[in-house]
Order: sequence, then structure tokens, then C-alpha cells
Amino acid sequence: MLLVLVMAAVLWGLGAAMGTPRRLRWGMIAALWAGVTLAHLILPAGHPIRLATGEKAALWLMIGGAAVLVLVYRAALRRLRARAGRREAEAEADTSPKPLFSEAELGRYARHIVLREIGGPGQKALKQARVLVIGAGGLGSPVLLYLAAAGVGTIGVIDDDEVDNSNLQRQVIHRDDDIGLPKVQSAMAAMQAQNPNVLVRPYRRRLSPKIAGDLFADYDLILDGTDNFETRYLANAAAVAQAKPLISGALSQWEGQLSVFDPAHGAPCYQCIFPEAPAPGLAPSCAEAGVLGPLPGVVGAMMAAEAVKLITGAGQCLRGEMLIYDALYGESRKIALNRRADCPICGDKGERYDQPVAG
Repeated sequence: MLLVLVMAAVLWGLGAAMGTPRRLRWGMIAALWAGVTLAHLILPAGHPIRLATGEKAALWLMIGGAAVLVLVYRAALRRLRARAGRREAEAEADTSPKPLFSEAELGRYARHIVLREIGGPGQKALKQARVLVIGAGGLGSPVLLYLAAAGVGTIGVIDDDEVDNSNLQRQVIHRDDDIGLPKVQSAMAAMQAQNPNVLVRPYRRRLSPKIAGDLFADYDLILDGTDNFETRYLANAAAVAQAKPLISGALSQWEGQLSVFDPAHGAPCYQCIFPEAPAPGLAPSCAEAGVLGPLPGVVGAMMAAEAVKLITGAGQCLRGEMLIYDALYGESRKIALNRRADCPICGDKGERYDQPVAG
């Protein structure tokens, strides 16, 4: 066997010295192997050539088989690399824009797309929009569900409360099995179940001056469905400071109201209309005064409609107007709203709507 290895080394060295291609040198060694193997198969046992090359053919057959396996492996590896290279080249060469909507999404939003006021561009704007909803309660429930159904691409929801049994009479985004869960978690599950194509960002915390500025900066539009004046005034100040439209809704017993506060486009802000919070006891909470179960659905759906109009540019939104709905008598009316020059948030004296909120 040593003799054969020496002969192979000599053949390789002579080929290298003469500049013979590597493939031809390997061919010469393969011919040497084939000759030795054939000699072992043909010559009788004890023949000098067989004695000098290992006596048995099994060893050379094993060496040949191993060489074949190596060659097959290398060929397969080269083929895989070539295929991967072609795919990468095709991917780099493919500069055609990827479709924004899947076929399933086009079917889902078909009733929007056929509306002349929304159409394809409007639906695209909805998918690219980022909307923050403050509160996942009575008003937040229909707002969140309808924004998700409409295909708003990114929806943030901030609320520090948990689902309670008393919520389920009107907060339709939550279910009986959700009692005890954080409202943002329950709401996110319902929205993703309704439309898996939207991105939901839950924030389980109370809106505070420390986080309002940075949080609002990540969104294009803010909807306030809270039930306390402290948060309403804070949301208004933060939205005005960043020139973001604020859709605000409120409820009491049988009556609801909503408006779009947008000083950046000439409309008043919330504090223009409500300069000060009412004294304690003058504005009882829903728990104290009660509220009709379907009322948040009506007002919340209208808030979602205003959001869709603002994002798509359809129709005329409630800038500078307040819509008041009386469910007890089935009446609605609109009143005009005006900015106040002395408003501490957006008035002419301070012009604070283009300044950041502290903290």
C-alpha cells in the first residue's frame, strides 16, 4: 500500500511541476487506483503485485467508495451554493414594489375601497396610520374595535385598569372570561382576533405628564375616551404641544358628546371650551349617575368615524364643532366652538401649541 501512495505522490508532484490542471492530476490518481483495484480482482492470491499493494481488494474498494462519497458531497454542496447565489441575485434584481395589501386584506377592506371618498389611497393611509386611544373602557371599546376593523395599521391603547364585572354592561370589547385581566390585554386580544393584520401596542399604565410627550410623539392622532378631567386636560395639553389632532368624547347618563380639538388647523382646544374642571360633585361619574349601555357604542363609533375621516381626508370632520347626542329622546344637535385668545394652552398670548409639554 505504501508503494501505491508513493506512486500517487510522485504523479501529483510531476503534474504540479508540469503545470497540469488539478482535475487531470486527480484523474491520473484515479487511474492508478483503478489499476491497483483491478489487479487485486484479477491476479491470484500471493501474486507479487498484490503482496506489494496490500493483498486484498477490500481496502482499495473502501478507499474508492469514500472518495466517491466525498465527490458527491462536494458536488451537492456546490449545487446548493449556486442555487442560493441565484436566488440572492434574483432577489437583488427584483426591484418591483411589494404589494401593500394581501388578497385577504383587499377582500376585507373592499367596502371601504369602493367608497369614492376613501378608495385605495384612503385605505393605504389607514394602514400607514398610527393612532393612540386613551382608555379601554366604554368609549375605548367601540373605538378600538372599529379602528382595528377599519385596518388602521398601528393602534396604541393606554389604560391602567382591570376588567370588572360592572364594566361588561357597556364595555363590549371585554368578555366575562376577561374579568380580572388588564383592560389593555383584554382589548388587544379582541382586536387581534378581529383583525390579525393590525399592530396593537398596549400600555398598562396611567397617562402622566412624564410620559405624555414621548408617547404622543409616536402617533399621528389621539383619541380620548377617559372619564376624568385630569387626564382630559393632560391629553389636550400634550396633543396641542405636538400639533396632533385630539378626538374627545364624553358620556353622562343618556347623553354623549364628541368633538375634534385641533388648534394647529384653526380649531379650539379642549381647554378653550372647558377652561376649568367642574367642582367636585357637579359632574358625577358613571358609577354615581349611571349610563345607558349602548350609549358608549354610539358615541365611540362616531369617534372612530371621525378618526377615519381625519386619516383619509374624507368629508368634513368635527373641527370647531361639538356633536351632542341625546339617546333618551333620539335627538342630536351640533354647536359651533371657537378658540379663546386667553386660553393658557393654545391662546394667542401663550401660543403654546408649538411647544413641548414639560417632562
